[in-house]
Amino acid sequence: MIQDATDRALVALLRTNARASTADLARQLGIARTTVVARLQRLERSGAIVGYTVRLGQDEERPRVMAHVGISVEPKRSRELVLRLQAIPELTQLYTVSGESDLIAVLRADSTARLDALLDEIGETDGVRKTTTSVVLAVRVDRA
Repeated sequence: MIQDATDRALVALLRTNARASTADLARQLGIARTTVVARLQRLERSGAIVGYTVRLGQDEERPRVMAHVGISVEPKRSRELVLRLQAIPELTQLYTVSGESDLIAVLRADSTARLDALLDEIGETDGVRKTTTSVVLAVRVDRA
């Protein structure tokens, strides 16, 4: 678990650059390298840090179209529907939510044509009552 301001600062630095060396992190935080190592181990053991990743920039490899899809589900069909949605490689996140929709799916597609096909596929899936889609026009803040 994140325990104090130093842990929060350490996590913030890792969010900026997950490849930063422990010596670099220690220098930026003004603490000993061994302290950084111990804190990282504790944060990993506690589940506060579950992995390190690479974030791609806006280039040809990153899907260009992102959409949030609200999905209303027929009662007692959500478990089966979630399993079917998991099989869609362009689905990057799936949330259970309150409100008009039961689920919010985040899709990343290479083109609007592919997004359209995905939306048809989701809409035609057994258990889906209704979908509502919002296409992301621009990302203003991304701290993920």
